[in-house]
Amino acid sequence: MTYSSPHIKNIFKTFKPKDPLVRKYVDYYYLEVKPNNVVNEFKCFPHYNNTISLYRTHYRSVDGATTYDPKREPLQIFTPVRDKILHVKQIGKIHRIVIVFHPLGIQNFITKMDFTKKIFGINFLNKKELNILFSTVNIDELTTLLNDCLNRRYKSFEQPILEKTIQEIFEDSNHFSVTALSDDLGVSRQYLNRLFKQMMGISVKTFHKIVVFRKTIHHKLLDNPKANFTELAHQYNFSDQSHFNKTYRKFTQNTPHSFYEEGTLLGSEDTFWHLSS
Repeated sequence: MTYSSPHIKNIFKTFKPKDPLVRKYVDYYYLEVKPNNVVNEFKCFPHYNNTISLYRTHYRSVDGATTYDPKREPLQIFTPVRDKILHVKQIGKIHRIVIVFHPLGIQNFITKMDFTKKIFGINFLNKKELNILFSTVNIDELTTLLNDCLNRRYKSFEQPILEKTIQEIFEDSNHFSVTALSDDLGVSRQYLNRLFKQMMGISVKTFHKIVVFRKTIHHKLLDNPKANFTELAHQYNFSDQSHFNKTYRKFTQNTPHSFYEEGTLLGSEDTFWHLSS
């Protein structure tokens, strides 16, 4: 495949891993190709997942943009769990593959890395693997190649306290209590928060808020688009409509109505961005 071929059209595809082991730790992948891009800017919002973005031939420019340069090596970027809006600017052609990990998923494939900070230029995949990945836009082929790359790096990560904490938040987010969980685990609340921040970069309470926020997005976008905000607030145990609105303003700098009105759902997962016109 020639990257500059006029026959290549814009692509944005989300796709799931098929390998059972990889599927435990990776939520989904996506492929983004824009051969005629000049400048692309968007905002993406707080999420409990973290990602590794693989850019074909790019570098990080002075203004923080990810910039295309055919003479450059592939650029690999790690983005951690985040509680702030992420502003992304891409200059020139785009060809990237993104791995979206479940919470604590990435720790099973890479060690000795700071998982709390965004890192440009990590060495996750080697040059040969990257060249093979970027040689195709066939989703089935990419799925197999990515699964193979991850299987080669798999090394079981075990942290029972964090795993139990995350499980409890997802399974009973409406009634979750940090104090009750720390008592159940037999550790202090302070110790639990310290351990969580060390690995995730945010407190247990903030992570819980992000999970609830993302559940409302998933419900509204993918489960029941007709659900109104009063129903969402009630279903996800917000104290009232004002509390629901306040959460959206904190995480999106928008009212719920404006957030959904201005956003674009890309692919078949919860990739929901505000694209600049």
